[in-house]
Amino acid sequence: MEQYNKLALDTPDLLAMLKQRGLVVSDEQKALKSLSVISYFRLACYFRPMESDKQTHEFRQGTTLEQVLALYDFDTALRDMVFAATRQIEIALRTRINHHFSRNHTPFWFTKVDLATDGHLFAEHLSSVDRELRRSKEEFIQEHFERYNKPTFPPAWKTLETVSFGTLSKLYGNFAEKVDKKAVAEDFNLPQHEFLISWMESLTSLWNFCAHHSRIWNRRFALKPQMPKTLAGHNWLTDFSFPPDKIYPQLCCIVYLINAIDPKSTFVTDFKSLLQKYPTVDVAAMGFPKGWRQEPLWQ
Repeated sequence: MEQYNKLALDTPDLLAMLKQRGLVVSDEQKALKSLSVISYFRLACYFRPMESDKQTHEFRQGTTLEQVLALYDFDTALRDMVFAATRQIEIALRTRINHHFSRNHTPFWFTKVDLATDGHLFAEHLSSVDRELRRSKEEFIQEHFERYNKPTFPPAWKTLETVSFGTLSKLYGNFAEKVDKKAVAEDFNLPQHEFLISWMESLTSLWNFCAHHSRIWNRRFALKPQMPKTLAGHNWLTDFSFPPDKIYPQLCCIVYLINAIDPKSTFVTDFKSLLQKYPTVDVAAMGFPKGWRQEPLWQ
């Protein structure tokens, strides 16, 4: 171990360092402008695939700053697409969970420990619900507390509108009544609730990366969605040779859920258009198998 003693570089010095490592810069003023609004370490993960030496950070011959920025712009656009899609999925899940659970187990089902699989997790989740509810500035929440003081929480159709996707996922996963969980999954054309739990967990993680503007295009994800081999009666996959920890399987889950919510969704065509706009992007780095365009899900 050694002490870190590097000093901050001014933007011109940073550009000079990149050029010394072999990066081709055709427009220095544009390069300086880009480096002044996008930090070096935000761009570093886009530099890395174009390096010939990972120790010295020398670039492959002919690598241009424009190529790096194009990859950065592609990832930004992809995050925007994924963020919008997961938001649509989250809203639909929130609605269907509320519908099934509140109708069958009262509007306060999320406060009942006997409806939870794990009592310890129940306490943690309810604490998260309370914390997120108290932070809410929604008028319908404020109006509720001005009028009612019992029970402690507003009904689920109000309260759950204030919780995060992650908390919603945890509440669903820890709910004990499997019949109701299966009913929610079937609303999204999934035969088992275990698949939906896995997909919600992985998409929550992906949503968080998008919300914090983190790289997703070639990231390896710790949370991997379960991928059923068949989904009878619905367009799905035939080739499962892809790496499970890349974004491709998560995008497949998004497409499948979006199609269940809105059969006229343009997510697939929008994604293909994005690839046409950035033809140098390597889809293999995202885990896409060679024949992905022929998959029923991606038609």
